[in-house]
Order: sequence, then structure tokens, then C-alpha cells
Amino acid sequence: MQPPKKIAMWSGPRNLSTAMMYSFGNRADCAVVDEPFYAAYLDMTGLDHPMRDDILASQTRDPTEVVESLMGDNPAQKPYYYQKHMTQHMIDGVPRDWMRDVVNVFLIRHPARVIASYAAKRENPTLEDIGFRQQAELFDLVAGWGHAPVVLDSSDLRAAPQEKLEALCDAIGIAFSPNMMSWAKGGHPSDGVWASHWYGAVWNSETFAGAEGAMPEIAEDLQPVLDQALPYYEKLAAVKL
Repeated sequence: MQPPKKIAMWSGPRNLSTAMMYSFGNRADCAVVDEPFYAAYLDMTGLDHPMRDDILASQTRDPTEVVESLMGDNPAQKPYYYQKHMTQHMIDGVPRDWMRDVVNVFLIRHPARVIASYAAKRENPTLEDIGFRQQAELFDLVAGWGHAPVVLDSSDLRAAPQEKLEALCDAIGIAFSPNMMSWAKGGHPSDGVWASHWYGAVWNSETFAGAEGAMPEIAEDLQPVLDQALPYYEKLAAVKL
């Protein structure tokens, strides 16, 4: 018998990652976890994020303990375990070898859209905040193990959600479920404690938002961040589903 499948979804912030967690979380056969390394990341970096104290109190700060929880039995003994991860959380000192034993998927979004969305919630994002460099490094790590990383562009998903979800499920070796196309309003029981600050729009949703509009204008002071992030995005976009 095959072991339960663990799916690690790697993205930066403001990248449809919560909607994707809700999509998988609406499958009867799938458990989900929301950014399990967040408290460890804040503790190890000392960064002052919104709701920092609440986040530190809500999760273990020991990344080794996080890995043990991720690689143990799937919650509720469900066949699939979807793990929503932020690439910027994978700093030095956070183990990576466990990634050999999960199905790694990389969720990407054009950095102009990420920067515009992030800046509306937290001022002056840096390249380190938005995770593009770290995402490309994790992609290279997985590829170097001989695995073929799966890449999904969130803009493509919004434009054709069922088509792209079917393609994703096929790529990772699971059956598509129509339940992935929608979810109940109001969030998911597995939401992190930070959800009240970041997840307002998706809490009010029941399915994926429609196709994205024109590319946003980026403030002049954030243009260098866009210029730095773009090559990382383009590298992964070249092999997307």
C-alpha cells in the first residue's frame, strides 16, 4: 500500500495560497495545515509582523518539531495532507531534507501583483519579504534531487480554475474532485491565528476570483524590488503547467 500522500505547496505571500488551501481543504479526503513554520520564522529572525505575539503563542517555534508534525501521520488519517508553506519562512536553520519525501508544488504570481497586494497590507515590502528568491532556490533544490517540480501560475488558475486544478491533480497523481471548486464562506478551521489580518477577502469568497485585470502600477520606490523579483518569477514561469 502506498503511504499517504503529502503535498507541500510553496508560494510567497498574496498569491492565492489561502484559496488553494481552502480548495484542497474542501476535499473529504484531504487534511490541510496553514504556514506551519511561521512562528519559527518570526522567532529566528526577530521580525515584527502583524500579530507577532499571537503567532508565536499559537505554534511551536522549533522547526525540527514542525518537520516531525508534517512527516508524521496525516491528520484524521486522511489519504492526503496539503501543507501550505511560505517560501520566505525557509531561512537558514530550517531543515529541508524532509522535502524529498513530499510532492512539491510551486505556486507563482507575477511580482507586480504580489508587491501591489502586499504593500496594501504591510508597507515597503523587500525582496526577502515576498519570497521569490527563496522560491527559486527551493525549486532548484527539488530539481537537483531528480524530482520534476510542478509549477502553477495563480493567474492561470483564476482564468480557468477547473482546467488548471485538473491539470495540477494529474501532475501530482491524485484524482480531481469537484469539491475543490468551492468552499464555505468564513474561513477554514485550520486557518492560522493571523487569518483575521490577512484573509479578509478569501473569508468572504466561495470560489476562486475571476481572471485578473491589467497589471498594477508599482510605486517608484518599489520598482527595484520588482526588478529583482522578476527573473526568479520568469524562471519558474517557463515550466508552468
